[in-house]
Amino acid sequence: MKNLLVWVAIPINTFTVTSAAWAQQQDWPYHGSHMWGGGWWMFLGPLMMIVFIAAIVAAVVLMLRWLGGPHGTAPPPPPGRTPLDILKERFARGEIDKEEFEERRRVLDE
Repeated sequence: MKNLLVWVAIPINTFTVTSAAWAQQQDWPYHGSHMWGGGWWMFLGPLMMIVFIAAIVAAVVLMLRWLGGPHGTAPPPPPGRTPLDILKERFARGEIDKEEFEERRRVLDE
């Protein structure tokens, strides 16, 4: 998990620091509204930031699911053990009486 954080945190930190440094330069040619003269395209910046953050969150969630393994699935039954075997064990332990055993056995045979 530490390696994962290093591989994700270092590039994000590097991008953040370098882009902040570029934005603070006064002679940067694309500073302010001089880039395309301002206008309707300016909503793309916040939109792209939302898309970028959503992509990071989705990647982290998918990676955690992949590392965590399957969840919510029932374990497979032990090999060779049938429902009738379980019913016989319950009858032998005295959990169910003979009438209930016979009734459930008929249902299983159908």
